[in-house]
Amino acid sequence: MAKSQESFNKKEKEKKRRKRKKEKQERREARKAQKAEGGKKSFEEQLMYVDENGNLTSTPPDPSKKIKVKLEDIEISVPQKEHVEVDPIRKGRVNFFNDDKGFGFIVDDETRDSIFVHINNVEDSIQENDKVQFEVEMGMKGPNAVRVKLIS
Repeated sequence: MAKSQESFNKKEKEKKRRKRKKEKQERREARKAQKAEGGKKSFEEQLMYVDENGNLTSTPPDPSKKIKVKLEDIEISVPQKEHVEVDPIRKGRVNFFNDDKGFGFIVDDETRDSIFVHINNVEDSIQENDKVQFEVEMGMKGPNAVRVKLIS
């Protein structure tokens, strides 16, 4: 005598499928009943308004709370940044420097960014925790410190 081919998992999936089918049928019948009762709303009932806080509401907004906006005050695009002249000479502290490999990193005092420095761009000999002054140029992999000088 052969064992039944229906496993527990198959039975559960079939129950879920029947339940979804039944719920869908009930929703369909509810829509039909609403339509038969004259469930269509008039145009005025369908209108929605936006109140002064930006929320949708079915009541019209109060005209006394209306805010006048000048056309010139509306900005559609991102406003242009004001050009601020930045001092090209920066100051910072050497966070790491390896003489054998010839590179290190400087932490900028203002921005706290870590900037790569190569030994070819160093004018004085530097070590870790030295205060330095430098300029920043963009390299292939990011910002590089150039013309690095030791500050006493």
